[in-house]
Amino acid sequence: MNYPALIEKDNIGYAVSFRDIPEALTCADTFEDAIIMAEDALLTAMDFYFETNRAVPLPSNPQNNETLISLPASAWAKVLLLNEMVNQGITNAELARRLNTRPQEVQRIMNLQHTTKIDTISAALLSLGKHLNIGVSPA
Repeated sequence: MNYPALIEKDNIGYAVSFRDIPEALTCADTFEDAIIMAEDALLTAMDFYFETNRAVPLPSNPQNNETLISLPASAWAKVLLLNEMVNQGITNAELARRLNTRPQEVQRIMNLQHTTKIDTISAALLSLGKHLNIGVSPA
């Protein structure tokens, strides 16, 4: 999934901000480094939503002066899971009960830095009455 970022040249280098994810701010010396830093800032900002159990705003349509920054597919699947859990008022403990697993396993699933099999995320969404759909689109 791609989030639109505003990358602006200033006196020092390039400043990056995301209107959908205001917590994601960064800067860099070059435009190329700004893209790399933006990817890191976006992923890091997602942690704030997971830590506070808040739904992550979905990306809006890009404006002409914005650059699309990709969120890793595994993180995007976890964002969809978090958003559905928040929407339904499901706690980690309740998800663990529904998946017939330990709460510690759900903590790992909900950790963006932990590698989780896509089948596990799909099963978690299924326990919430949702299907994970995967598609391909032009680059």
